[in-house]
Amino acid sequence: MTRPNILWYCTDQQRFDTIGALGNPHVQTPTIDSLVSEGVAFTNAYCQSPICTPSRASFMTGLYPSRARNTRNGNDSFPEDTPLISKLIADSGYRCGMIGKFHLVSAGKRPEPRLDDGFTYWQHSHAPRDDWPEGTHAYADWVRRKGGDLNAMRESENRIDPELHQTTWASDCAIDYISQDHGGKPWLLNINVYDPHPPFIPPKEYEERFRAADMPGPHFKESDLAHQNSLESVDFQQKPRRPEDCHAKSAQAKYYAMIALIDDQLARILQTLDETGQREKTVIIFTSDHGETLGDHGLMFKGCRFYEGLVKVPLIFSFPSTFQPNLQCDGLVELLDLSATLLDIAGLDIPEYHQGQTLTPILKGHEPGNHIRESARCEYFDALDPHFTGGTGSFATMYRTEGHKLVVYHDHNVGELYDLQEDPWEYNDLWSDPKQSDLKNRLIFESFNQHVNLTTNVGSKRIAPM
Repeated sequence: MTRPNILWYCTDQQRFDTIGALGNPHVQTPTIDSLVSEGVAFTNAYCQSPICTPSRASFMTGLYPSRARNTRNGNDSFPEDTPLISKLIADSGYRCGMIGKFHLVSAGKRPEPRLDDGFTYWQHSHAPRDDWPEGTHAYADWVRRKGGDLNAMRESENRIDPELHQTTWASDCAIDYISQDHGGKPWLLNINVYDPHPPFIPPKEYEERFRAADMPGPHFKESDLAHQNSLESVDFQQKPRRPEDCHAKSAQAKYYAMIALIDDQLARILQTLDETGQREKTVIIFTSDHGETLGDHGLMFKGCRFYEGLVKVPLIFSFPSTFQPNLQCDGLVELLDLSATLLDIAGLDIPEYHQGQTLTPILKGHEPGNHIRESARCEYFDALDPHFTGGTGSFATMYRTEGHKLVVYHDHNVGELYDLQEDPWEYNDLWSDPKQSDLKNRLIFESFNQHVNLTTNVGSKRIAPM
């Protein structure tokens, strides 16, 4: 069977609840909505870290961040003995390209070093700032060639012209790549735009589409402030504040504006697939590396927390000739399962050491999508750059079953426990409720056993030594 092309679009810091077809009436996402209607959306997909580098390291290797030995933003190196899935796919005969952010190794004000990644097309842009040397930041160089000043535009009243935006540049690169002669080989293109990552500075014309007054606002109760203050010693980028004090509705409007630009630019890429006759033989995947608190529980941005808005992400597959149309699956999945599925789609055997499981039986309608995993795991192991934490660092894990979420802050001897059936937005912490002690103890036991199993076995398969 002919192996399909793979268009893998990954945004940065996009929550799961930001898509019109999946229940948000305040966003403008017609292109992503079309992927939902013609494909399969996993509505309980969890990243393996709420922080960029460990999450990306995880889904690029098929290993949990701790197993991949890459747990922190700002790390200076990447383990050489951990093969990337892009390398495995390239070695199998695919022509592989990467556009935008990669972030497996620190790229703060210095070029990100290339790994053995398998990409023969490489257009790197860690972030839409102009503070890397000329010739090492493809997007900033592109802006200069068009006569723009990236830093000046970011600081101007009208922000960056949509025609010079990093998301637009990424689409231009994708159109160039899709239109190339690939010599009869199947291709994989990994597009990683920076938006809707903070700072929330959409182009003015997009910002004007969304009024703060029309936004629903964050999931917040007054009791959240006391709860977050009890966790103040645990890493987070900002102190908790009331929604009005952190202008949460304004941030939400700008965040949705950035996603609207992503949607418009994704439409250009899909149009190119149509015009070049490649749409029917291309698997399209839309996802994000992690979410954003966006005012929920009084928090903005990210850190050592595991609330739904921060760790649950979009995960959509579209391939109408083979995959089910308009199917929404609420079973638990992890981005590690995306890793395994990419290998499966490319026709590769999934290595025994991989910790994900392929979703293709569900995509093809051979298995139901209402019960996929028993649990989902997320890790935070001293993951934020010391700039945000003062160098102290926190260590925590999330264990999410179909009904409950357990969070343990291991270095603080505290935790959180939520009944997600009764309390889906996590207002009522049951950790200290004596009536829930048996449940808490059972989940702690299960979580510990899962951790031990994940560091030694994958189901019945032994993990190959690194």
